[in-house]
Amino acid sequence: MGTRTLAVLITIAFSVIGVLGDYFLKLASAREQPLRTSWFYLGFALYASTAFGWVFVMKHLKLATISVLYSVSLVLLLTAIGVLLFQESLNYFEVIGIVLAVISLVLLMRFA
Repeated sequence: MGTRTLAVLITIAFSVIGVLGDYFLKLASAREQPLRTSWFYLGFALYASTAFGWVFVMKHLKLATISVLYSVSLVLLLTAIGVLLFQESLNYFEVIGIVLAVISLVLLMRFA
């Protein structure tokens, strides 16, 4: 496995970690004092845990590639969490936006 492929996989893994962090922050936000919950500290720790790995990723991928890859995977994962765990619904415009985001990732990875 090449370093570029590894960097892409790490970026996607960071998206998963970010989504877990967002999940715990969402749980914290439902409490009366969200910044005093264990959910908040767990979400914060998950975000902070990725800082060192970003240095490796940024060494091997262009920032534009990282941003689109991270953003699209984060959008897809957060959408799944919202729909499946928090029973949020999507309208047609949101679905079209997600499809366009995936298309942008395909184009960027194809020509990068």
